[in-house]
Parts: sequence; C-alpha cells; structure tokens
Amino acid sequence: MSMLESFLPAFLEEVVGDRFGRYSKYIIQDRAIPDVRDGLKPVQRRILYAMYESGNTPDKPYRKSAKTVGDVMGNYHPHGDSSIYEGMVRMAQPWKMGHVLVDGHGNWGSLDDDPAAAMRYTEARLSSIAMELLRDIDKRTVQFKDNFDNTAKEPVVLPSRYPNLLVNGASGISAGFATEIPTHNLREVIDACIAVMANADITLDELMQIVKGPDFPTGGIIMGGEGIREAYTTGKGRIYVRAKTEIEDLRGGKQQIVITEIPYQVVKARLVTAMENIRLEKKVEGIAEVRDETGRNGLRIVVELKKDADAEGILAYLLKKTDLQTTYNFNMVAIVNKQPQQLGLKPILQAYIGHQKEVVTYRTQYELEKAEDRAHVLEGLVKALNLLDEVIATIKASKNRADAQHNLVEKFAFTERQADAILTLQLYRLTNLEISSLEKEHKEILKRISYLKSILDSEKKLLGVIKDELVEIRDKYAIERRSAIQQEVEELKVNLEVMINSEDVLVTLSREGYVKRTSMLSFTRSGGELDSSGVKEGDVISDLLLVNTLDNLLLFTRKGQYYMLPVHQVPEFKWKDNGTAIVNVIPLPKDDSIVSVIPVKDFNDEASSLVFVTKRGNVKRTLLKDYMTTRSTAIAACKVADGDEVVDVKLSDGKKQLLLVSKLGMSIRFEESEVNPMGRVAGGVRGMSLKDDDEIIGFEFVFDDEGELLVLSDMGYAKRSLLLDYPIQGRGGKGVQTFEFKEGKRVKPNGTALVSAYYCREPLQLLLVTSSGASHLLNSEKTPIEERKSVGRIVAQLDKDERIDIVAKRR
Repeated sequence: MSMLESFLPAFLEEVVGDRFGRYSKYIIQDRAIPDVRDGLKPVQRRILYAMYESGNTPDKPYRKSAKTVGDVMGNYHPHGDSSIYEGMVRMAQPWKMGHVLVDGHGNWGSLDDDPAAAMRYTEARLSSIAMELLRDIDKRTVQFKDNFDNTAKEPVVLPSRYPNLLVNGASGISAGFATEIPTHNLREVIDACIAVMANADITLDELMQIVKGPDFPTGGIIMGGEGIREAYTTGKGRIYVRAKTEIEDLRGGKQQIVITEIPYQVVKARLVTAMENIRLEKKVEGIAEVRDETGRNGLRIVVELKKDADAEGILAYLLKKTDLQTTYNFNMVAIVNKQPQQLGLKPILQAYIGHQKEVVTYRTQYELEKAEDRAHVLEGLVKALNLLDEVIATIKASKNRADAQHNLVEKFAFTERQADAILTLQLYRLTNLEISSLEKEHKEILKRISYLKSILDSEKKLLGVIKDELVEIRDKYAIERRSAIQQEVEELKVNLEVMINSEDVLVTLSREGYVKRTSMLSFTRSGGELDSSGVKEGDVISDLLLVNTLDNLLLFTRKGQYYMLPVHQVPEFKWKDNGTAIVNVIPLPKDDSIVSVIPVKDFNDEASSLVFVTKRGNVKRTLLKDYMTTRSTAIAACKVADGDEVVDVKLSDGKKQLLLVSKLGMSIRFEESEVNPMGRVAGGVRGMSLKDDDEIIGFEFVFDDEGELLVLSDMGYAKRSLLLDYPIQGRGGKGVQTFEFKEGKRVKPNGTALVSAYYCREPLQLLLVTSSGASHLLNSEKTPIEERKSVGRIVAQLDKDERIDIVAKRR
C-alpha cells in the first residue's frame, strides 16, 4: 500500500469543528468553570489535594510554595507552573476569597495589584477551613480517577463539607461560557442549606430572608434588591457596589471624604490615581489633596477638600466617574453532571445538598464496613478467650502459623479473619481487665453499627447528620456580614456646579464660523470694548453672548439640525484672538452652517419656546424643553423641505407678534399665538406666501405698535418705517409692501433685493461689509423714517458693481 493510500480524505470544516469541540469541552469541564459540588476549578482542587497528600496541613510548619507547585505539576496538573502558582496565590488572598483556602506566609500580593513574590520565596500551608473541604476524603466519600500518566489517583471532586461555591465564589472565562459568582456569607449560606433540607418546597423569597445577597471580602455597600432577586432566580443579574465613605469635618471650615471600604475587585492604587488625576486635571473644583493612608489599621483613602467645597457634590462625582461605585454582573454558571449550567440560588443549594447526601452515605457505608469488620474480630476474640486453654493447646500442636490458622478454623469454626486476629493477639490482652474491655468495645461497636445502619435506612436521619456537621462548621468559622445591602439603587446626580467653576464669560461666533470663550478678566485687560474682538480679516462677529460657564448653547444650522454645546466646553481664548473653527468643537458638516446661537440656563422653563422661520416662509414653534439633550452629535431641530433652509431661530415667550420680511420687499405681521406648539421634528406651518423668486431674509418679534422697522437693500439704500404702518394680519398671507425698488433706464436703481431687516426701539449700530471687503458703520438714527412703500435713501456709498454682503449688529 502506497503512502498516499494510507490517508483518508476529510473536510476541513469537520476536522476543525471536531477538534475545537474537544478543546471547548476540555476548557469548560477541566479548566475555567467550577464544579457545583465543591465550587473548585480542577487546578484549585489539585493544589488543595496535593497539599493534603503531602501533609502540608494547618498543624504543621509552612512549606515552600515551589514544593507544592512541583507536586501539583508532577502528579496532577501537567501545565505551566505559573498557572498553578497563580491559582494558589488567589486562594491565599483575603481580599478575593470569602475565606482563604491557602494560609500564605510572605508576600502574597496586595489590594494595589502588587504581584506575589516568586514561589521560591513564599511559603504556604492549608488553611483550617480548607481542611473542611477535604474532610472524610480518605473514607471513600468521593470518586478518584487516574492522573494524566496513570501513576497516581486524584479526586474527581472534594467532599466539601460546606457550600464553597457560594462562600468563595468563582470567576472564569471558557469557550462559549463564562462564570461570575460572588462571595457570600458562610453563616447565611449554611443556614439556607439547613432551611432547604428542612423544607424542600421553600420559596426563593423565604430563602432570600436568610441569604440577603453577596458578601464581599472588601465590604462596601451593595445596591439593587431587584438585581439580587433576578440573579438568584435565573443566575444572571446586576447589582451596584459602592465604597463605604464618610464626610468628616476639619478645622477652618474644611471637610474631607474618608473611604474605608472599596468595591470588590477594584485595584486600590488605580482608584487613588484616578481620583488624583481628577484633581490635577481640575475636572472638579474643590479637591485639595488625595492621600492613601492605608496601614495596619485597615484601608483608608482620604480626599481632602478645599474650604467651602461641596463635599456631597464632589462625592457624587467621584462615585460616578471612578471605581468608587462599580457594577457587578452575576453569571452563575457551574458544572452540573459534567455539563455547564446557569443556576439560581436554590438549584445551587440543592446540588450541594445532593452531593453531601452522597458524601455522608459513602462515608457511613465505609464506617459501617469497618465497624462490622471490627465487630466480627471482637466476636472471635471474646469466643477465643472463653475457650482459651483449648485454643492455646490447638496452637501449640500446630506445625506453623498457617497450620495454626487452619486448625482454629476447622476445630472452633472461626473465620480466617478471626483466626488471624487470635494469632496476632498479644499476651497482655489475656488479663481480666483487657478481657472486660474487649467485651465493652464489642457492645459499643454493635451500637455504632446499629446507628450507622439507621442513617442509611432513613433520609431524615441522614439530613440530620449533614445539618449537625454544617452547624459545627458554621459555629466555628462564621463571621459577621461585611457588605451592607441596600434594596434601592441610589441614582447619582452630579451637579454641573461641582465640575465647573461658575464664571461669567463672553462667547463670540463669527460669520465665517470662528468661536471662542473669553474671561471677563481678559476682556477688561484688552480695553473692555465689545467691538474690539479679534477676527480674521474680512470676517465679522455675528453673535456676542454674555453667558455663564454653567449655561448651555443651542446652535441651529441652515439644514434644520442643532447641537447642544455647554459653555465650559467652548475653547478659551484671549479677547484679541480669532478663536477656533466651530468644526473643531462640534461635528458640523462642510455643507452646513450656523444660523442662530441661543444661550439656555434652564430647559424646564414651560413658558419658553423656540420659533423657527425658513427661507420659503414656513414658521414653527416648539417648546424649549424638547431640545434638552446630552448628545454632542447633530440632532434634528426642524423638518426642512428640499430647496428650503432655516433663516433664523429665536427664543420666545409666546406672547409677541412675528414680523417677516422678504427679499423682494414684502412683509407680514401676525400674532405668534397663531402658530401652535408642535413636535421637535415637525416642519411647521405657512407663515407667509411668497413668489417663486422671493425668500425670507429676516424676522423680528414686535409688539405694542412702538418702534420702527429698518430695511436695507444690497445697494446700500435704507429707511425706517413705523411699526404702526404694518397691520396685524392672519398667518399665511402675502403681506404688505415694505420697500419699493426703483426701476427704469433714467432712474438710479436703489437695489435688487433686501439684505436685512431690524426692529428698532432704540438706536442700533450696524456694520455693513461689501463684496469688495470694505466696511461701513451705520447708525439706525441716521436712516430716514419714511412711508412703508418708499424707496429709501442711500446710507453707504458703493462702487458700480459693489454689493452689501454682510450686515452685523455692533454691540
């Protein structure tokens, strides 16, 4: 047969699937997931058994960890020594285990995630409670299997005389499965076991009166009664673990936050560093110093605050932004009958009780066999002592030991076992005292046999034995609960005032989209003139806002989107600087631009609403509270039709009138109440009917027939007309004329379109920028007051082809 003929064809999918299936089975059953009966992973079980086998027990001196690791690796666990030592280290760390199983001597790591010293330096022995996991292992209580090279036997599971899975918890990741079981209080878990044994139909609610929830070795406050209940029902659930903190008063009106317990599995050093970084980066105003004062008296982290700092607010921020509060997700997966299962509290307890029934039954059977054997021997000895002279004569007449044994069996009907015991009897046992003690021992052993048989015959008695032994362990090892349970999850609300220093500032946005925030100090040092803000050549300030760092800005775009930008997030510059492009602050697309910036202190103001006007004459009013958001990306503010765009957005109280002005000199005035409030993404209603080539160039809020409307054409002609001349009409009409354009060959034109319109109740300063880049200042008082339909007068001398491009208010 050729070499090729000895190979069989196979599909890669089948081969890989088969191999990965075997690998998955191995790591689920033999590496990462604990057994429901003893709560141990294979490496942990092997470490404990190897230490027990070598006599490394609590009553003996400590032994080098390297010796134990070598024993485990050589006899039971054919993997790297690092994985064995890591498993050993975890079982010796009191901040990870409810009750440590390895009594370590030397450097075994710390809460700061310092690694343990190398195994050649550390020493260890089994802890006292670990002996309870191994108790009765020599009495045939558990199955043994061959080790990896068939040279020794190792236990499949430990007797585990207390519910270790819940007491010490487990954490592991395998293929397709993970487990996360928290530590629990020994007393509560044992009491729950006893309750389940007493009443198999006990409800989860009744069990939860006993097991209140997890009990972490690091203490802390556990929040979330619903999460605990869900986890105990299904095996999955979420709780929140919060550090134990206290606010202490110091001299001079100062305070400090003292942390004495931190959440489970949180690295203390990283927590302290995170809080220190918050102080250094000034994310919170008011932290003076962060100190780790942990020592022999226990954990203690101090956050010292500045005078008059908001201690409660800072604590809330630290809880929200650091690991002072963490979430813990239950995922209670364990191996049950060689299969991974997600288990609630009661199934785990039932599986453990089932295991204990087996352990105590097998132990009782073992002890019964030993007792019956001893009783059998004692019967022979007592009988022999009653026939002592004949027995001695028979032995003396025998040729050798084997012959003597044979003669005793033949002559007196002893069994071989009894005959052997008689032959090994020491001469001092022939005294009267020893004969009576043998008879007494025989009676006691018969009683013991009767008791052991009664255990095997009655499940009630069997459960009674398990209960008594659990109570014995509970009374010996139980400790008080370390984690407090809080049913409700306390919501963390962080006031903005805690994170940001309240300060009045100036925010400017230029026509070309440059934004900056300037402190009042920089503004004052630069001369204190509002008109002197730094801008690029040819650019002008379109929005200048006096706001507080605690306020928010709503930025609305032509395409009907909006962004919420907290004032404190606007980059800070000196007053004379140009600022930064708005696209560096918010993700504004290249084909869109800002049309309006509105500062907001309180979004919950029911009376306030936003009024939108579009180029095609649509008007929309929406309550301000609908624009509250925490998102930093673009959000729809108004539905805009194809070919249309938002012209302006203003904040309103709903009690004014709207005056809309179009490019071709039309205007309409109507009550704001005619526009009913509608949803955030609505398109609005018709505010003004326009010709096809017309569009809205501005709108103003007006009232009381006072003041004038100033309009300006692209050729520099302007005029004011009395508001009284604009009648209040119904929404949606064509409106009335507000400017007459001069036409004709012999007439000097006054413009082709209006570029802006302003409502004047007091003098306005306007900056006009032309297409050539020239600028002109216009005082509204210098523009004539004329009739509504008049042609206006020239207010800015322009060259023949020059037009007004930009009009901006000067402050």
